[in-house]
Amino acid sequence: MPVDVLEGAFNPEWGRPTKELYSMAGLVFLMEFNDWTHEDAVHAYMFAQDVQYALNLPTEQVSLCERTLERYLDLFRENELAGRVFTEVTAALVELLEQDVRKQRLDSTHVFSNMAAFGRTRLIAVTIKRFLTQVKRHAPAAYEALAQDLRQRYAASEHRLFALAAKDAPSRARLRQQVAEDLYALVERFADDAAFQGRSTYRALCRVFEEQCEVVQDQVEVKAKTGGDVMQNPSDPDATYDGHKGPGFQVQFSETCSPANAVQLIVCAIPETASASDGEALPAVLEALDAKGLLPEELAADTAYGSDENVQTCAGHGTQLVAPVPGKPPAPGQFTLNDFVIDEATEQVLECPAGHAPISSEHDRDTGITRTQMDPAVCAACAHRAQCPVRQNQKSSRLDHSAKQRRIDQRRAAQDSPAFRERYTIRSGIESTNSGVKRRTGLGRLRVRGKKSVFAAIVLKAAGWNVRRAAACETMRSIVARRIQETFGWTREKAQDLRKKGLFIRKPSLVQAFRALSLIHI
Repeated sequence: MPVDVLEGAFNPEWGRPTKELYSMAGLVFLMEFNDWTHEDAVHAYMFAQDVQYALNLPTEQVSLCERTLERYLDLFRENELAGRVFTEVTAALVELLEQDVRKQRLDSTHVFSNMAAFGRTRLIAVTIKRFLTQVKRHAPAAYEALAQDLRQRYAASEHRLFALAAKDAPSRARLRQQVAEDLYALVERFADDAAFQGRSTYRALCRVFEEQCEVVQDQVEVKAKTGGDVMQNPSDPDATYDGHKGPGFQVQFSETCSPANAVQLIVCAIPETASASDGEALPAVLEALDAKGLLPEELAADTAYGSDENVQTCAGHGTQLVAPVPGKPPAPGQFTLNDFVIDEATEQVLECPAGHAPISSEHDRDTGITRTQMDPAVCAACAHRAQCPVRQNQKSSRLDHSAKQRRIDQRRAAQDSPAFRERYTIRSGIESTNSGVKRRTGLGRLRVRGKKSVFAAIVLKAAGWNVRRAAACETMRSIVARRIQETFGWTREKAQDLRKKGLFIRKPSLVQAFRALSLIHI
């Protein structure tokens, strides 16, 4: 646990004595991967014997309040300690279980933070409501100076805003236009008011207007499309939108998948906002794995990661990306660049699919394009003319290609083979990991919101999943039995028997010996 960082937040000479730092760091870890509330964590710290045993606490006169726990949670967030915990816990488990990391699989999964999902009209209305609440509280005169009908529209609670409004499409369109005009009026009214420019509610007002609306010929209009990288709720301004899965965040998981491993562990967890592209996340995943010394030789991923750029990036790290080629495949029976004989070193075309040599084939290094001229007479008489990608007319027959196009066509041809399908089958296993992490640790719907809190929770839950998987592994159980046998000179049979009966925690003389193995008892 990162107590060296935590202790820097406390003065060694004055102030109230702190809680034992290892126990508090461990409690934050246990809280996340068990999906406890603050109240649950405090109760476990004071009364649960297994938690006290794991955290090396006495069983009497243990006290903790929620405010103290919240302070340590703040320290974890502000110092980004969750990533360090994940890295060190995972590295220890990989070494202890002798994990084979040469084969891995990669996927992302969606994460909902603790916020309400708003439509566009309600998002604008709630943003206005919260800003007007601040104006009324801090500048009553300015609030009273606003138009009465505007104040009345947002006087109801957030849950009852426009509750009586008609639900038909024309009425909803008029309502959306009205709140957009109200939004613009408030942005303009307080644009020069220094007392409100620094407030988060006014900044949210300006951001929502910029993302959702525009002024066209002095008229406020709601944008037809906004994209995904826009605010979804002023309570969680960092959350964005995924067109398939909705508002929130996501996390990139890379998991071992070697059949030789007794259990598969998540070796990389990178949180992102929901609008982030899976394809663009691969370089960050490779860099993180490289920094930990866990780069795979083979990485299986779905089509979203399978761009040529990602294949080349993986090759630069000594990793082979096993992923389908994105994009529409050619029509059945059509020739591709894979059917031509091409010198990969020079990119020059040597023969067409019918075995005819070109008149010329020249590669332009500046543009990366190879221009190949075929004999028009030969092409006109060719039986494969309708299937060939060579562009033909009465004067010329030409083929332009790039190295990227050639590689894509080669990969597309290879992915139709039984060998590729057999290698790629193992990727689907990470879907069960995504489901399991959400089900066992609460990753699907977090108890927090805000980028720092969400990212910390995601990474700690991933580390907790690894602990759970390792604790259920027979290899780990054998390691425990062996250590028991070595420590007390017992026979292997006696150690295995006591472990199965769960007698360790009942023997006070054994407590100290087994604190290092306490994760097995959680």
